[in-house]
Amino acid sequence: MLRIWGFMAILKSHGTGKFKRGDFRKIGKNVIIEPEVLVFHPENIEIGDNVYLGHRTILKAYYKNKMIIKDNVWIGQNCFLHSAGGIIIGPRVGVAPGVMMLGSPHDLSQDNLGPINELPLIYKPIEIEEGCDIGIGAIILGGVIVRRGTQVGAGAVVAKSTRPFSIFAGVPAKFLRRRKKTSKKQDKNTYEKIN
Repeated sequence: MLRIWGFMAILKSHGTGKFKRGDFRKIGKNVIIEPEVLVFHPENIEIGDNVYLGHRTILKAYYKNKMIIKDNVWIGQNCFLHSAGGIIIGPRVGVAPGVMMLGSPHDLSQDNLGPINELPLIYKPIEIEEGCDIGIGAIILGGVIVRRGTQVGAGAVVAKSTRPFSIFAGVPAKFLRRRKKTSKKQDKNTYEKIN
């Protein structure tokens, strides 16, 4: 037992993060999982086809809610995805190295001015819609929907949902501009006309 902030807490290990492919709720074809990737609660993780998970990334599912990674997703090195509130990453998404997603903050609406770490958690989902790119080192917080085709800038902290086909950057992340079509080539899978 360990004394934390004047009370006795029983701390338990979350395990080693080691896994076998058969441990996942679902795992598709051509899924590349690089060395040193750690996975917790793989029974609550679904991974589609053609997915890349970079070295030292941590997929920390939870005993409830799901982490769903759809088809054709690239997740770079050293990312941390914690899906206590649930995470859905849509198809054709890029997640740069060092990105963090966490949807379970402590509930400050119940603040008694004691240690924040002793307050209950609130569980808020995160969704990254199709065709987005999340810049290196960005942080996506719970309750956020990164809308279809959005570019999140490097190091941004996204605390509010974005607009589709837009560029958001900064701390906190703010709308910079809408993406503009600069190529004559039409993406056959674009669902929304971009001006």
